[in-house]
Amino acid sequence: MNITRHLILAASALAVAVPAAAQTYPNRPIRFVAAFPAGGPSDIVTRAVGNRLSQLLGQPVIVENRGGAGGHIGAENVARSAPDGYSLLLGGSYLTIGPALNKKLGYDVGELTAIGLVALNQYLLVTHPSVPAKNVAELIKLARSRPGQLNYGSSGLGAPPHLAGELFKTVAKIDIVHVPYKGATPALIDLMSGQIDFYFGGISGALPHARSGKLRALAVTGRTRSSELKDVPTVAESGLPGYDITTWFGIVGPAGIAQPVVDTLAGAVRKIVADPEMQKFLASQGLEPATSTPTEFAAFIRAEVPKFAAIAKAAGLQQE
Repeated sequence: MNITRHLILAASALAVAVPAAAQTYPNRPIRFVAAFPAGGPSDIVTRAVGNRLSQLLGQPVIVENRGGAGGHIGAENVARSAPDGYSLLLGGSYLTIGPALNKKLGYDVGELTAIGLVALNQYLLVTHPSVPAKNVAELIKLARSRPGQLNYGSSGLGAPPHLAGELFKTVAKIDIVHVPYKGATPALIDLMSGQIDFYFGGISGALPHARSGKLRALAVTGRTRSSELKDVPTVAESGLPGYDITTWFGIVGPAGIAQPVVDTLAGAVRKIVADPEMQKFLASQGLEPATSTPTEFAAFIRAEVPKFAAIAKAAGLQQE
């Protein structure tokens, strides 16, 4: 009887202890890093998710922009932070592309704490209106007639839009010049001023300018058309079958975050993504809402690394 009673009491204490540990988190503001400058797709999603995360957790969530190096400056900053759940990152495919392009990253993507997916993403190919190409086929023809003269911008070296452009270059067999920027906003500014010819970037940032006539939308980079741009074809259906660059947004933190804290954050993220208003917002940004458990998300990240390594190799990109 006494042994049984002690076992019951011990089990009860353990059951109470785990939720209690989770309930102590958070008790101060959370830093949520956007690895690209303000105004770009990553920043927009970070702020929307951060606002709802603050409401659910009852603590301020402070968005901090740390752009540069295709997202890796912000990622390294978070990776080196204390694993207490108070430094988070809106990660993306730049994390899984990085190992294929750069041997000198200051962190190991496989060691980051995976918390949960938020959305899947594809990119929009847009040109300056002065470029005499109204579709992908005409852009390819123009590039072939002017080898080495057309240039395209991206949000940074090693960022997914850079890979989208290099894959386009390889598959279309054209000679174009990459111009990297420290984020989507400066790239769009230069595109609209005619400093660059075309650009691969987030739908949310480029779409308003395409609708206003300041830019011309030619194609999206994923397997299927965007629900927000049903009249814009994919690159694949525009003459380059098999072309596909689909990426993701998700929340990660430094390695070693305690499981109760991970569970608290993951539960909040799933609630955020399941909210109809958030789903509507994500769709308006050209994103597809997506959720996962931390374990599923960690497996997803591991699988993405060799996938993008293969794309980078096929595109002829060299590790730096």
